[in-house]
Amino acid sequence: MPFSRRRLFAGLAALPLVGAAGLFLGGRSIRYYDGPVSDHFDGVRFLDPYGSAPNSLIDLMRWRLSHNGSEWPDWAPSRYSDQPPRQFGDGLRVSFVGHASFLVQTAGHNILIDPVWSKRVSPFSFVGPMRVNDPGIVFANLPPIDTVLVSHGHYDHLDVDTLSRLAAAHRPRVLTPLGNDTVMHDYDNGIAGEAYDWHQSVALSEHVRVTFVPLHHWSARGVTDRNKTLWAGFVIDTPAGRIYHVSDSGYGDGVHFRAARERYGAFRLAIIPIGAYEPRWFMDKMHMNPEESVKTFRDCGAEFALAHHHGTFQLTDEAIDAPARELAIAREAAGIAPERFRVLAPGEVWVLPG
Repeated sequence: MPFSRRRLFAGLAALPLVGAAGLFLGGRSIRYYDGPVSDHFDGVRFLDPYGSAPNSLIDLMRWRLSHNGSEWPDWAPSRYSDQPPRQFGDGLRVSFVGHASFLVQTAGHNILIDPVWSKRVSPFSFVGPMRVNDPGIVFANLPPIDTVLVSHGHYDHLDVDTLSRLAAAHRPRVLTPLGNDTVMHDYDNGIAGEAYDWHQSVALSEHVRVTFVPLHHWSARGVTDRNKTLWAGFVIDTPAGRIYHVSDSGYGDGVHFRAARERYGAFRLAIIPIGAYEPRWFMDKMHMNPEESVKTFRDCGAEFALAHHHGTFQLTDEAIDAPARELAIAREAAGIAPERFRVLAPGEVWVLPG
């Protein structure tokens, strides 16, 4: 593909996941979090003891200036649109909103994970990747939201505009890893974020509990705040079984996924990323590809899995349908039935079998 200035600046604006926004914004020089030193916090910045440092801005420019990624369609609508019930019983109902956003309904409790209803995932309103399909639930059709879980501070996961709308309409509890609450509070828009460390557990209701768990990733909303907020996955205990939500993560050697199985026990459902993985030389430290997603599924020992991080915002080089196609190949090679690891379209619903 010929070099495109429009594509370059769109990528730079919308890829704080690789630190690009700080080229324009300058970042934040003060601390988001001030707490004791630990095995994953050096007093200023967070780290993954089993992971690698994120790529440099020089690497980012090398990638973007040599960009030859696939073209996505301007619009790729889903044929589904969910109208969820106000509550769901002791089973488990999961609706895919799009990209990394899910509505989880169980035991009368409604949870949104990484909610993004905005048209762009970018620090700017005028540039950056735009949605190619509508959210799978019309915002006005959301049931009363009790809890919002935000996994980390990248713009395609921590969307302040959506959180502001939710705060005004639903006043949910918003739970997030350390430091991201400061990001939310800085906007002074009614978002009352609560921040927790890895392996801290929080009761959401009498029957539902969430625990923050480590992953191979990193954080930034600019250049000077790199890794000043923590990232996490979620283990959600419900009457229907335990959910393992893997947010953005590289695979590494699979240590975090095996450790989750050993520490927290059997999972009924894993929610695993499958997209934003090309080029591998740049993305492998932070995002797994579909073959690694299948390894993650096997490592964590879940009964079922749902895919995320695909098909809504183009953040990297692969084609819009590549994650689903390559997952099918990897799934077949591993002898995993299609119904055990599904790729939903926005608005499509999965209900725990049986």
